Amino acid sequence: MGVWEKFLANVKLRRTVVLLVIILVLYLMKSMMSLILLTFIFTFLVLSLNKTIRRHVKIPSRLIIIAVYLLIISLLYFAVTIYLPKLFTQTEAMAKYVINFYQNPDTDTNAVMRYVNDYISNSEITAQMKNGVTLIFKYLTSVGSMGFTFVVSLMLSFFFTLEKKEMYHFSRSFLKGPFAWFFQDIYFFAEKFVNTFGIVLETQFIIALVNTTLTTICLAVMNMPQLFSLSLLIFLMSLIPVAGVIISAIPMSFIGYSVGGTNYVIYIIIMLLVIHSIESYVLNPKLMSNKTELPIFYTFAVLFVSEHFLGMWGLIVGIPIFTFVLDIIGVKPIRSKKRKLKLKKDRNLREDGKN
Repeated sequence: MGVWEKFLANVKLRRTVVLLVIILVLYLMKSMMSLILLTFIFTFLVLSLNKTIRRHVKIPSRLIIIAVYLLIISLLYFAVTIYLPKLFTQTEAMAKYVINFYQNPDTDTNAVMRYVNDYISNSEITAQMKNGVTLIFKYLTSVGSMGFTFVVSLMLSFFFTLEKKEMYHFSRSFLKGPFAWFFQDIYFFAEKFVNTFGIVLETQFIIALVNTTLTTICLAVMNMPQLFSLSLLIFLMSLIPVAGVIISAIPMSFIGYSVGGTNYVIYIIIMLLVIHSIESYVLNPKLMSNKTELPIFYTFAVLFVSEHFLGMWGLIVGIPIFTFVLDIIGVKPIRSKKRKLKLKKDRNLREDGKN
């Protein structure tokens, strides 16, 4: 047996090389990373929604997909024409609330708050805070430059989901021929990627929607200003595990203090603790078939590293990618739904055989 035949027979070594090739190709395509990630996210979420709808109502898949994308386009139209100007206005007002909190404290501020304000005034934190606000606005303006990428990824995901069966049959043809081993290994990693990255990302998205809805209702009851801007901030921060709660709590606390004083800050902290408890003890166990929760240290370490290499995207996809790596190396494997159903069926058959 020659070296090449030995290499093909060694599955672990072969898959390791294929994985390194995939990583190298993605690195060379890093300028297109936003397009790749957005296309995958849109495709995965729409296919999951389509599967959920068809589970309850027998409607043709193509009809559901067309309806979903028409709804998305309609929402985007209303968002751009009606809500985007309000968003910029409210975001600017929200930033002013935060800056005014430091520059013009209330006369009724207690001793602790006065001490904090004096310390901030005599340090460089105020300047750093202004730089941070400027950085946030830079990120907001960069979102506008991603408009083309967003539209193209939405279009690609539409054609992929609409022709899912055709895509599947055409892609199967790569699994034949002299280089079938290469595409079989790519298929192996792709299946793992969807079952880990996709599941974790879908869970984060659903949790973000629930967190945003509950938090927005509570803030509306408290008559908080800039509600639309705060809701968008909460949704984006909810996509970041653990750290998102802390980040979103800071501007909400500042605005809450300017509206209702220390009592509102306490209310907001209690509200966030309750909602975070609902997320941790109700949503995660219900949505995640296998627990993928990481210790706090690992979570923050992964977020820091992924943000360094992937920028803002790293804060959102860092944990799903790390979960995928854990699955690949066998540290924390995640089984697909089909695999779990098969195992459950085999276990039931074994139990019936014993009885």
